[in-house]
Parts: sequence; structure tokens; C-alpha cells
Amino acid sequence: MNQHEQNQLRCGVVVLVSGRGSNLQAIINAVRSGRLPAEIRAVISSEPGAPALARARTAGIPTYTIDHREFATREQFDQALMRRIDACNPRAVVLAGFMRILGNAFIDHYAGRLINIHPSLLPAFPGLNTHARALQSGASHHGASVHFVTHEVDGGPIIIQAAVPVLPGDTPETLAERVLGEEHRIYPLAIRWFLDGRLSVEGGRVLLDGQQRPEQGLTHQETAHSDTPETG
Repeated sequence: MNQHEQNQLRCGVVVLVSGRGSNLQAIINAVRSGRLPAEIRAVISSEPGAPALARARTAGIPTYTIDHREFATREQFDQALMRRIDACNPRAVVLAGFMRILGNAFIDHYAGRLINIHPSLLPAFPGLNTHARALQSGASHHGASVHFVTHEVDGGPIIIQAAVPVLPGDTPETLAERVLGEEHRIYPLAIRWFLDGRLSVEGGRVLLDGQQRPEQGLTHQETAHSDTPETG
């Protein structure tokens, strides 16, 4: 493999979407500006009418739809999705508002290169409705986390986090908008770190250049509020 081929392998990205695609747009913008030296080889949606597909087409990126409703089982859907992704030979598979739970075989196939963004300061508030739950809990800060995907939903090693204050009078909508701005900042950055080979995982922790660094914003990881009842 020559240097050009190595570079092509290193920089290839496939993005999985289901919705409006604002994080996809942030990634596209980062590629255009040179902040993210990557090639988005395909955008694949589980929803035929996802607005994210229009964003990709406008940017000249190949798009595909794999409608989960056309498959009898999740395993069949996952296999079809894997075939389409593997045809693009990506270095990273990026979930950007992809609203399907992926099976263990899929996750294992892309282990160490499957990345997701979640709108909370994990481990607080995995799952859905994170902004409303943050407000209900009385949390003073909320935010977003980029993490590697593992079998535990929203439980994989965290690459980077960004926190925002919860303000008096916040609604789920106002809080979501403030968090979204941070999502758009940290997701392209995390992808770049990965493609540049700067990330490693040791003991369940993601290291940047061999250590946990301030740029990762992980100060809230150990102290984040959670609405999961304690046991024991």
C-alpha cells in the first residue's frame, strides 16, 4: 500500500443519520474549511425522508437509504447496513442522529472506529429526552459527549465533552439549542483526533496523545448528575 492509499484509508468516513442532520452539516462544514481533513464517502439514512440526506446531496456526497422497515429482523437490517458501509472502506463510522439501536455483531465489526455523539454529560442521562431530564433533576450543568460505541447504549469510552450552564428559565428547547452549538464544535474535533491517530483507550478511558488532556473537557465526567436510582 503506497502513501496515497494509506492516506485515503485513514481519512475515509461514513456518516449514519436518521433526522435533520445538523451534526452532519457541522462535519461537512469542517471538511470544507479544512479543519477536518477527511473524505465523507457516504451518508446513509435509516429514514427515506430524512432532511440530512438533502444536506449531503447539496454537498455532493453519495447518499443511501436503508429503511429498517424493509427487514424482518434487526440482524438483517444490520447486515445490509454493514454491506453498504464496507463497500465504502471507511476508517471511521460516525453516528450523527442515527436513531436505531445497533446489534452486538454490528458494533463488534466496527469496534474501535464507531463513534457517536450524545446530548448529555455522560454517564448522566443516557437514552432519550436528555434536556428535559436534566432540567427535572436540577442539574447546574448539561452538555454533550462524543464516545466510542460499545454494547452498552451510550456507555462507551468518552472522547470529549462540552458543558453549558443550565440557566434560570431554561426550557428543554432553549437548553437543547445551547448544547447543540457545543455538539457542532466538538464532533468534528473528535473525528479529527481519531483520524490523526491521536486517540487510544486504556482501562476504559480515552487518552489523547497518551494522556487525558484538558482539551477533552472531561471534568464533568465523574461528577455529572444522573437520574438513575442508586442501588445497593
